[in-house]
Amino acid sequence: MHATPLAHRQATRWLIAIVGCLALLLATPALSRAEESNPNNYNCLGSLAAGTPEEGSEEQQVKYTFYCNGPITGYQLQAQVPVTGIQSPPLVTDLATPPNPLKDTFSCSGEVPGYALNCVGSAKGGYEAITGQFAIGTKLCAEPRVDALLTVTYAYLEKGVITQAISGPIELGRPLGCRPDAYSGSTRLDPRPLNKSHKHKGHKRKKAKKASARRAAQHRS
Repeated sequence: MHATPLAHRQATRWLIAIVGCLALLLATPALSRAEESNPNNYNCLGSLAAGTPEEGSEEQQVKYTFYCNGPITGYQLQAQVPVTGIQSPPLVTDLATPPNPLKDTFSCSGEVPGYALNCVGSAKGGYEAITGQFAIGTKLCAEPRVDALLTVTYAYLEKGVITQAISGPIELGRPLGCRPDAYSGSTRLDPRPLNKSHKHKGHKRKKAKKASARRAAQHRS
């Protein structure tokens, strides 16, 4: 039997509607991605501080915390002092609902001793705080103090092709909680001259302590 012209017109309209719906569904990820931050130019903020001592280890633990304004699938921390241990996995939390951990996670590794730790996984949304720690062989506040640079990566599908983006390096800075010294205010990405006035004051304090110790010794004798 031959189809009637009316049946042909109805089938054509259904085909056009189905194709239109598919086109809209395929366009949705592209539209939503346009609203996200550029994964090649993320803004990330973070810091370093004293970490939690680990049982059986006398090494100095350094805690790092950072977040970015978009999702990431990997990151690297590059230190300028030897890294002697790496904690894995780090904790991932939502800045809006801390301290409850998210299911998002990362796995970290690297050469030990070395100068970098590499982590792969997923922070599926922006503003997810990633907190972990690594060990160094010197005291936290001893010079040269650890100063880590952060690089983040993001892999995603675009037009059926895996696309990779990278942002960084981003300065995490010198550790929080240490006394200011002649190197304070200087970072790897923004090196500054030594604060000679601070160094001079420190030298004066040392001389005063020595003089006081000498006077105390003379008084005892």
